[in-house]
Amino acid sequence: MSRPADNREQFRPRDHETDHFLLTTVVGSYPKPKWLNRVNDLADDEESKFTHEHLEEAHDDACRVITREHERAGLDTVVDGEMRRNEMVEFFAERIDGYEFNGPVKVWGHNYFDKPSVTEPVTYDEPWLVDEFEFTSNVAEKPVKVPITGPYTLANWAFNEAYDTEEELAYDLADLVNIEIERLVEAGAKYIQIDEPALATTPDDHAIVGACLDRIVENIDEDVRIGLHVCYGDYSRIYPEINDYPIDEFDVELCNDGYEQIDVFADPEFVPDLALGVVDVHTAEVESVEEIKANIRQGLRIVPPERLTVSPDCGVKLLPREVAYEKMQNMVTAAREIEAELDAGEIDLDEPVPLAD
Repeated sequence: MSRPADNREQFRPRDHETDHFLLTTVVGSYPKPKWLNRVNDLADDEESKFTHEHLEEAHDDACRVITREHERAGLDTVVDGEMRRNEMVEFFAERIDGYEFNGPVKVWGHNYFDKPSVTEPVTYDEPWLVDEFEFTSNVAEKPVKVPITGPYTLANWAFNEAYDTEEELAYDLADLVNIEIERLVEAGAKYIQIDEPALATTPDDHAIVGACLDRIVENIDEDVRIGLHVCYGDYSRIYPEINDYPIDEFDVELCNDGYEQIDVFADPEFVPDLALGVVDVHTAEVESVEEIKANIRQGLRIVPPERLTVSPDCGVKLLPREVAYEKMQNMVTAAREIEAELDAGEIDLDEPVPLAD
């Protein structure tokens, strides 16, 4: 098997109106309804009569609401907004044998992270995401993407007390992620996104991430789309090395800095498909359709339309919910308008697009 593979067209809606197609998606997280945060508090209160069954029902309801909210925004592929998840490492560490928790650790400012420790070799027991995927698939009318925290981040953002090196831990975790993806594929998943934000903070380890990805995609059919999401870093330190990664799509945050790093990916030629962040998740200002269209055209400097995916910079969970929705809605409208302009020959793909001021 070789990647990138030609597996993107399966996500084009049957009633798509234009010849050109820009795949629209989200990275993963979405603002939780306020009532769900209250429910989670009740579940943690030992004096509350709120049961585990009540919590499960609340999570189901929230997943229905957010999945359909994504569909109303017009996205081509959807997620449930990670309504059942807490923090991107904690959620998986709670499900992987070998991790344990010893309390929160201060990470920046006044923010705390319940950083786990790996106290014995990690092993796979029950599936982590299959139930989540199956529920969302039954709710959704659109294809469902599955974000999963990658093995390098799961290793790097934990205390290692069981392995000689963090690299060895990451490789064992990669084998577990491979098992989980096999279970997801058996359940019908066709679009998997590996989240590796730790790579941005330790770019010298790009070879370790590449070796982890080799393990992750082993025996995964080419019709399953494999994306890699990385955010907020100096991409010149991992490019062109990512061209050798066994992925179909590289999802990158660039809107936040005004596309100052877009030319990093221009030379040598970019190999995987590009999933480009076109709205900034760090500001509550809703970008106009015209602003987002200009951002999309930055991506067309690197890849042709048939290899461009349009998404937010990162998860939108920290935004007000109405702002997140409006950003998604404008993003989809912008993508559809760019497609129509491409069909009409109004966009010259050989004409450079200037960087935003």
